[in-house]
Amino acid sequence: MENLDYLNQISGDVRPTKSGKPGFMSSPFFKLGVGGLIALILILILGAILNAGSGGVKEQSFWLELRLSNTLEVVSTYQANVKSSDLRSSSASLYGILSNTERELNEYLAKKYNYTEKSVDKKMVEEATLEKDGLSSELFEAKINGNLDRIYAHKMAYEISLISSKESSIYGSTKDEELKGILETSFNSLNNLYEKFNSFSETN
Repeated sequence: MENLDYLNQISGDVRPTKSGKPGFMSSPFFKLGVGGLIALILILILGAILNAGSGGVKEQSFWLELRLSNTLEVVSTYQANVKSSDLRSSSASLYGILSNTERELNEYLAKKYNYTEKSVDKKMVEEATLEKDGLSSELFEAKINGNLDRIYAHKMAYEISLISSKESSIYGSTKDEELKGILETSFNSLNNLYEKFNSFSETN
């Protein structure tokens, strides 16, 4: 009887175990790995959008200057056509923030790099102009179709996110305290304003 118990014990020890695949895929390590991969892909895509054709502080600052100038032009064109008084107020605040940042950044770049519009890479200018024209075209169509407020709020939230992301990128890449001061003031102001555009609803 003891021998039988011993054999049963041995056979139990060597029984084939279930496949580990389902357990692995449901493990926290697998989920963490997949989540990390997705996050990495999103970061790479956003980085490609924000930093295409630019790597250094100088090039990124030139990109930011162009974006600020072009966004200001679009805001000044369509702000008066916005129906919601709250959205117009937010738009006026946005214009003030972008205008101050653009002026201060322009002065800094002129002093630091002898910046002029002609000193910017032609391809960068062309890409920025195409994006501005595309934005203006979408807003014009929204105005014609009677849904400008909703589209305008959505597009301005997107512009704020792009500008803020670029400011954050430059801030982390430079040691120049003057430039950091310009970027930090703008970033904080835009961050406070972003939610007003992002959460806008015509039913409010």
